[in-house]
Amino acid sequence: MKKHFIVTLTIIVALTLMLAGCGSSANNNSKTEAPPQETADAEKVFKIGISQFVEHPALDGARQGFIDGLKEAGFEEGKNMEIILENAQADFPTTQTIANNLVRENVDLILAIATPSAQSAANATKDIPILITAVTDPVEAGLAKSLEKPGTNVTGTTDMNPVKQQIELIKEILPGAKNIGIVYNAAEPNSVIQVNIAKESAQALGLQVHEATVANSSEVNQAMQSLAGKVDAIYTPTDNTVASAMGAIIKVANDAKIPVIGAESGHVEGGALAALGIDYYLLGKQTGLVAAKVLNGENPADIPIEGSKDLKLIINKKSAEILNLNIPESVLNRADEIIEK
Repeated sequence: MKKHFIVTLTIIVALTLMLAGCGSSANNNSKTEAPPQETADAEKVFKIGISQFVEHPALDGARQGFIDGLKEAGFEEGKNMEIILENAQADFPTTQTIANNLVRENVDLILAIATPSAQSAANATKDIPILITAVTDPVEAGLAKSLEKPGTNVTGTTDMNPVKQQIELIKEILPGAKNIGIVYNAAEPNSVIQVNIAKESAQALGLQVHEATVANSSEVNQAMQSLAGKVDAIYTPTDNTVASAMGAIIKVANDAKIPVIGAESGHVEGGALAALGIDYYLLGKQTGLVAAKVLNGENPADIPIEGSKDLKLIINKKSAEILNLNIPESVLNRADEIIEK
């Protein structure tokens, strides 16, 4: 009995030690197999869709400014951001196709550059945040309830110009002017808004407005020819069709010795005499900083749509020489930039 008891006790002790060892091993394995923390904290890559209405210096500048603004705010392509870029080449139906495609791509945010692209994006989705730029009147275009509080999935920036001051600039440079011509695409709502303001401002200054409308850039040359001999100056609003054909406008204007007063820096760089207006690169950058707020979780419905914070007066002295025109010192002295050649 004593021998049997000793054997039994030995077996019990051995089993106890084995179980203790297994428990220790299980605990060690549990610690080793825990999922690594960095996997859970991996940085999200945001997919950004860009719908641009047409290529020209102003809209190209706005697009690049947007990308640079996001980068400044910590969102960089190739790191935590992927960009899908689409261009409608000034074709209105294509803007809707692009918008629908971006929705199918399930992008995190859409940048819509110019009113037609913005309206198509808003038609395509009420859920994906839409950032707009180069849109003159977001409320009139049906994109927002107000600039202060959009109340929709749309926010960003407006490129509403200081049209009244631009018309006043014509009178300051050409005190004797009586007639001004305006070339624009009547199918672009942003252009119609600017032209209506220009007509009111011109009337207050005793200026007669002559309109020439175009449907596409190929019609610009003929429209300009129709104004030659009738006007003392040409005013070009921020019209996408016109911006795409500044070369044709400047050629006819220079041949007829008619000064062109533009609405943004790209017009002057393209040969216009002067412009008091928006720097679209800076406007795009401003839009990028707003987009960063959305990517960081803010609701676009509550983010005000901003106007440009950077207006510039730019003078093209080379164009003045071609036109044999002396620009008043009062204008030259307050210019932010003078193009010499």
